[in-house]
Amino acid sequence: KDFSPHWKSSKQPRKQRKYRYNAPLHVRQKLVSAHIDKLLRKEYNVRSMPVRKGDEIIIARGKYRKRKGVVAKVDLKRMKIFVDGLKRKKVSGQEVDVAIEPSNVVITKLNLDDKKRRKFIERKKVKA
Repeated sequence: KDFSPHWKSSKQPRKQRKYRYNAPLHVRQKLVSAHIDKLLRKEYNVRSMPVRKGDEIIIARGKYRKRKGVVAKVDLKRMKIFVDGLKRKKVSGQEVDVAIEPSNVVITKLNLDDKKRRKFIERKKVKA
């Protein structure tokens, strides 16, 4: 068994990598979290949330910095997100979607279609 739910943070990069690579899907869901815009932070009393399909985001780091878009797909196996309309050309000329690290984006609008997510936010509002 490679994954231990009792793992506590370690300074060793090899242990951090091992945890991420062997994490089950329910843990990976939390690992694709991103910070929330300052206005939403005050409104929902939450600093970050797992990214979902349909969330509106701004890319804050990297080659595609300052680009806005809607999350088209979240790949839990690779722990990357894909944004609508963000493509790059391969050497062959074929266009492919660009995989973005979730830590490099800021969520500007949450997709609240999911009942669980709405309940989570309502719980956080009550505490504020």
